[in-house]
This record gives sequence, C-alpha cells and structure tokens, in this order.
Amino acid sequence: MVITLLSDFGDVYPASMKGVIFGINPDANIVDISHSIPRHNIRTGAFVLMTCAKYFPTSTVHIAVVDPGVGTKRRPIAVRAHSPGGGIHFFISPDNGLLIPAARSIGKFEVYEITNRDLFRKIPSHTFHGRDIFAPVGAYISMGMGIEEVGAEIFDFIDLDFGTGIKTEETFLGKVIFIDPFGNIVTNISSDIIDFKYGDILEIEGIKIPFLNSYGFCKEGEPLALIGSQGYLEIAVNQGNASRFFNKKIDDEIIVIGINKYHVPNSKQVFYTINT
Repeated sequence: MVITLLSDFGDVYPASMKGVIFGINPDANIVDISHSIPRHNIRTGAFVLMTCAKYFPTSTVHIAVVDPGVGTKRRPIAVRAHSPGGGIHFFISPDNGLLIPAARSIGKFEVYEITNRDLFRKIPSHTFHGRDIFAPVGAYISMGMGIEEVGAEIFDFIDLDFGTGIKTEETFLGKVIFIDPFGNIVTNISSDIIDFKYGDILEIEGIKIPFLNSYGFCKEGEPLALIGSQGYLEIAVNQGNASRFFNKKIDDEIIVIGINKYHVPNSKQVFYTINT
C-alpha cells in the first residue's frame, strides 16, 4: 500500500511520522512528495498535492501536514475521493483547505472529522499532530480500515479554490497560484481556454514575450510563456527567475494579452529577441 507524505517540516520531523506508520503497517510503501513546502503556506502545499496525487495508484493514502493551527480547535479530517474510473484516494490532513483541491481533482469526495481517539498515539502532543494523529490514522486506513471508523461525515469543511482564469477576446485574466523552485509563475489560466500558437507574441506587465513550447527556445535570461506540465499557462525566464523579473507573488493578479499572431513554421529553430 502506498502512503504519500507532504509537509513543511524540512528534513527532521518526517522521520518520526514514518516510524509511526511502519509500526502500524510494516509493509507500507512511503513516498515523500515534499517536505520543503514554504513554512505555513497552505496554498502552495495544496497546489503541490493537487498536481501530484492523481499520478498515484488507486487506494493510495495521502498524509499532508501544513498546519499553522496545530493544537487549536481546528479539526483533523480524512477524505475519500472517487475517480470517474472507479479509483479511490484517501487524504488525511488538518481542516484548513490543504487537501480539498487534490480531492476535487480526483473526483467526488466525502469528508470525515477524525474524532476516534483510539486511532491516535497514546498521548498526542499538542504540537505534532502529524506524528500522533495523521500518521497513525493514515496507516490504519492503508491497512484496510473503513474511513467511517475515524468519525462522522461533515459538510462544513474549509474549502480552498484556486479559481479559474477567464478569457475576454484576446485578453486572459488570472491569478498566480504557484511559484516553483525555479521562479516560474504558474497561473490559474487553464490550457483548455488558451488558443495561442507557438510563436504568438503576448504582453504581460507591458512586456512583450513569445508563447513557446519549452524554456530553451528563447535566449538565456529572456522571458517566455508556455503551457507547463500542470496544464496551466506558465510565465518563465530561460535559466532565470520569472517571479523576480515580473515582481509577482502568489495570489497576485496577472493579465495576459495576445497582441500579435506571429506564427513561425518551425518555432523550435527560432530564438527571440524581446523588445521591452
């Protein structure tokens, strides 16, 4: 059984979570999605979980802990998500919106409040629910325990929605929903509504940039737009940092204008000089 872990813990605390999991399910196959989520950044954690979870096999248990409210009245929750193809994913986390985008990306889902203290470690710490509540609950579910045993189903869970970019004629309005470790800006403008072709010229923050199919098709240090691996419009700088170049951070508005349909028959062979 696969169990994934995601947190903002860094490289020390996850080891004790794994120890608890192996103590309950010695056959667990634990995969670290990331423990480098920026401290307390629920939105970044939610995006990373959303874009990774769907690639794991059915019955995977995802334990995600970005928990600035640990020890307060915020609830621990467990979620069962059903994919249209019949697959099931389980998610365990605090009730702060962290796992809802991931569950929604799988399909229909149900949310349960974790109240069954028999599943916790004997004396749970007030400051490390990842080890004492979420890890053991996830381990028991990975062993086949029904999710209903954690507690009652709830409907007033905290939601988190990245929103959807919109198109008006040749203008796209969206928000920055993720900045990756390279400084690439991921927007909430889905590839489903984009009709640019490679070689088109766009305008962002008054700067003209090409729409290309990957980073290396413009010169080092020059900006470009592309469809990233998550399926959203991404703004990048070849071997540079787009978030600094455009002075953008998560949740900032972004406006993309298609100003010139400049199609090149083989854009892979063309390098662009950007005039700003």
